[in-house]
Amino acid sequence: MWIDTHCHLDATEFDHDRGQVADAATAAGVSGIVLPAVAVWNFEAVRALARQDERCVYALGIHPLCSPGAGQADLDALRREVAASVGDPRFVGVGEIGLDFFVAGLDAEHQTWLYAEQLKIAREFDLPVLLHVRKSQDQVCAQLRKVGVKRGIAHAFNGSHEQARRFLEQGLKLGFGGNLTFSRARQIRRLATELPLDALVLETDAPDIAPAWLSDDQFGEQHKARNTPAEVAGVARVLAELRGLEEAELATAMWRNSVAALPRLAAFSAIMAPPGAVNTTETNP
Repeated sequence: MWIDTHCHLDATEFDHDRGQVADAATAAGVSGIVLPAVAVWNFEAVRALARQDERCVYALGIHPLCSPGAGQADLDALRREVAASVGDPRFVGVGEIGLDFFVAGLDAEHQTWLYAEQLKIAREFDLPVLLHVRKSQDQVCAQLRKVGVKRGIAHAFNGSHEQARRFLEQGLKLGFGGNLTFSRARQIRRLATELPLDALVLETDAPDIAPAWLSDDQFGEQHKARNTPAEVAGVARVLAELRGLEEAELATAMWRNSVAALPRLAAFSAIMAPPGAVNTTETNP
């Protein structure tokens, strides 16, 4: 039983078959899906989806790609929604937030301000964060240390060993997904193999970051196959092979790591945890 710690199942790419996609994930052995919001306008969508489907939980945040036009009013709305959601067991954290220094045209100063203010909301409510760290690992981690947030996931991690160490020292886990499945992704595969097992969690970022078996190399990076949460099971098989682990052993480790990163998941152990994975240290929040 696998946990997809980062999946945008509310995205329009799933509007015509969302239920079938979730059922296919269950058939593939995926027992839990974390749905991060990206902007104020989709807070209710991820919340409603999580409340409709026992496999899903949600987080609330403003994505750096949605930072243009997002200002103090959006932060005020986020704080109100977080305050109103802390009593909801399906609400697990603040995210997707962070920095993106890959996409041209985004204001780095504005992104950083928006990210830091969201970290302060996470700290205020003692919540973990789901972080976007594209081409921004050092800056994202620096703000974590400055604000004092010490739990969550650096999603789609693709940094150096030293950058990984800094996130781990700050108490975060590192998310690995479809990129791990490409043999040419040597740095990501080295990290996934050499880092401590308790540093890692699994994800898809569906509908994005499709694994190798859904991609056609003749299109290169321009080809965008639709990813789905079912594919986290395939990512897990690749990780198990790289690390020389039995899948059952990996599933137990990934569940415990996911709960360490997002403690509210523990309330759903009866639904989401693989057999034998729950121990006495995992209690309901």
